[in-house]
Amino acid sequence: MATLTFTPEEYEGLKKKDRLLGKAMEKLPLYEREVDENLFRSLMNNIVGQQISMKAAETVWKRFLAHFGEITPEKIHAASLEEIQALGISMRKATYIRKTTEKIHEHIVDLEALWQMADQEVADTLVTLNGIGPWTAEMIMIFSMGRKDIMSYGDLAIRRGLMLLYGHEEITKELFRDYQKKFSPYGTLASLYLWEISTGKYDLSDL
Repeated sequence: MATLTFTPEEYEGLKKKDRLLGKAMEKLPLYEREVDENLFRSLMNNIVGQQISMKAAETVWKRFLAHFGEITPEKIHAASLEEIQALGISMRKATYIRKTTEKIHEHIVDLEALWQMADQEVADTLVTLNGIGPWTAEMIMIFSMGRKDIMSYGDLAIRRGLMLLYGHEEITKELFRDYQKKFSPYGTLASLYLWEISTGKYDLSDL
């Protein structure tokens, strides 16, 4: 599986955008993140894992993979709701899986066309699929498509990272947009560091 990679120029570019984040970047580790470039499989994985613990999501996803083997629109489209539910998936999520698969199988949404679209157009297209909201769309854009300028306001950990780093009591949408603009075009790299900061494991008092 591919990994999300950044060039030395991108690291340096982000450091120059903001002194405080730049100093934090020098202290923090940045772990390798896998990218699943199979968009349909990524969509299924994201729907399966919604609103359950990471451990539970991994268990159910392994069951899903074992049952279907290669995850394709044709295979999932041929499955009944009952067959999907039997894997430990709720009726609501099984319905999302069926309806999303139907749109892709019938070419109402062309996943391959997404690769040629601008970020906002990709997000707008993904949220037309059942079970895919703005946050899920943005995570797919990072961890499936490898888009480099994504910061999700819907991600609580990113907002918490901003609060810890900059001492804010809250992050409004307006303030978040300011940070998005400041860190662009390195929003995804900033997100990775903010996720790490959000864990609270690091002493940032000397920055």
